[in-house]
Amino acid sequence: MNAMAAMRQYQNVGLKVQVNEADPHKLIQMLMQGGLDRIAQAKGALERGALAEKGELISKAIGIVGGLRSALDKSVGGELAENLDRLYDYMTMRLFEASRGNDAAKLDEVAGLLREVKSGWDAIAP
Repeated sequence: MNAMAAMRQYQNVGLKVQVNEADPHKLIQMLMQGGLDRIAQAKGALERGALAEKGELISKAIGIVGGLRSALDKSVGGELAENLDRLYDYMTMRLFEASRGNDAAKLDEVAGLLREVKSGWDAIAP
């Protein structure tokens, strides 16, 4: 096993431990950070011309945003949950557009929106 494969395996184990020990608040934080990471990686892949990798990473980001969206409880969250639902829907649409058009500016837009939501979530006590 080469060093990179071993490092990835070690990171995966560490992530699994974090997920197993995390409360729901922390899991949402981790999802948001994962989305930001995938968007940044997709932008890097786009800049390198690695279009297949860009597509895979944007697909992962779309999946993460979908996970955040499905975690919303509109019966408890009311108007805030409805607004977040619409924002996540918009983010998904923009990620599709970014992928289709190889548009780094749309990736930046979604990353900015997700960072803003994450900063609000981070400020909430679990």
